[in-house]
Amino acid sequence: MQALLAAPLAKAEELNPLLPHAIEIVLSLVVFGLLLFAVWKFVTPRFEQIYTERTQAIEGGLAAAETKQAEADAKLADLEQQLSEARHEAARIREEAREQGAQIIAEMREQAQADAARIVEHGKTQIEAERQQAVTSLRAEVGTLATSLAGRIVGESLEDDDRSARVVERFLADLETIEASQAAGGGES
Repeated sequence: MQALLAAPLAKAEELNPLLPHAIEIVLSLVVFGLLLFAVWKFVTPRFEQIYTERTQAIEGGLAAAETKQAEADAKLADLEQQLSEARHEAARIREEAREQGAQIIAEMREQAQADAARIVEHGKTQIEAERQQAVTSLRAEVGTLATSLAGRIVGESLEDDDRSARVVERFLADLETIEASQAAGGGES
């Protein structure tokens, strides 16, 4: 029985699917070695070359980016300086405009005051001229009335111009004296 059992066991040892034949192992090792050699000889250098190119491209890109960033920073600083100068210039122009506006307002005010003073002076002159004209006209009328009234009172005609002028002047002088004495007397009481 052992022989019967040993025969299938020996056959089972020969047909073990987990253990390949020695030729298969050697052949697999040779193919694996050839494949490893081909990868090491052809594929690895290409990978190294691509890796080096990409590294250089990335480093070049970073250097270019840093250069561009530095240029952009310099340009930004320049633009900020120009903007600051423009703001200062605008502030200076506004201040000049404000000063000129104040100066124009002051000049216009002075001119308006001068015009107002001139108009007031002209008005006073005109009023004084009209007052003098009215006084002269009133004197003439008062003189005419006084002459005719005096002629009626006296009973003689005072048609003589020289005589009537003297009478009128004396009458007006007497009136002014009376007014002055009343004004002086009224102020004392």
